[in-house]
Amino acid sequence: MAANIQIQQRDLILHQRLQAAMAQVNRVLLGKPAQVKLAFTCLIAGGHLLLEDVPGVGKTTLAHALAATFALDFQRVQFTSDLLPSDIIGVSVYERETSQFRFHPGPIFTGLLLADEINRASPKTQSALLEAMAESQVTVDGQTHALPKPFFVVATQNPLDLNGTFPLPDSQLDRFMLCLSLDYPDLAAERALLTGSDRHDLLQQLVPQLDAAALLELQRQAQTITASSALLDYLQALLKASREHAEIRVGLSPRAGLALLGAARVWALLSGRRHVLPEDVQALFVPLAAHRLLPAHGATGETAARQLLAEVAVD
Repeated sequence: MAANIQIQQRDLILHQRLQAAMAQVNRVLLGKPAQVKLAFTCLIAGGHLLLEDVPGVGKTTLAHALAATFALDFQRVQFTSDLLPSDIIGVSVYERETSQFRFHPGPIFTGLLLADEINRASPKTQSALLEAMAESQVTVDGQTHALPKPFFVVATQNPLDLNGTFPLPDSQLDRFMLCLSLDYPDLAAERALLTGSDRHDLLQQLVPQLDAAALLELQRQAQTITASSALLDYLQALLKASREHAEIRVGLSPRAGLALLGAARVWALLSGRRHVLPEDVQALFVPLAAHRLLPAHGATGETAARQLLAEVAVD
């Protein structure tokens, strides 16, 4: 009995720290509570995040705030057309003193990697992230090197500026659990930005609310959140509809289904519940599915995802 009470108290404290962490990020990224919760969901679910928006709306600020709040090592890589895979992963250098090659790790060996303007790099450089994002490891000269745990990629791209860009292939897009748009702030949030402190100064003032160990514990707890048989039926119905819909050329893969279930468990955890509701799946479906769907007749992935939500009933 005493052990159970101690576990409950520990979990309560962790949940309170989690709420404080979200509140801290919301104080920096004003007027975006839904996007902040989605970013936290992606991080705790062990996924990776793609931020697709115009410059200057807070994509980099969000990445910095997450790293500072979770006490994660942070590296930023500006993706350009001349960036090489070794600039990200690292390189083996021959050392004359030992007559051996020694691996010098690149910036990918960090807790949170900000891949800024990822679609400006060549497809070869983009693909350097595939193994890291899928398996939390990289292979150089036949040697496998494990990445830190946790490992979280936040990538940004500007959908309007297409000059000198290379669209991410479907295999790369599928590695991102969620794709978000921060969009412009509303009038109240923008006024607070104009009259408040500089965002850079606020970032410098952030203090860790959680650490890597706490994040790993939250990831473990999320895996214990219950998903009923009826909930799985609804999730599978969405997946099936995406594959059979006349307006969708390529539907959602089993990997997308696993990602949706994992993210829904975290969403329930953030909402203080021990079971997943259909509303959790619905809240995550568009940011999880839109960039994975390949619609027909020129429609957007977001339109297709919203259409699926409207057409698939909850039994």
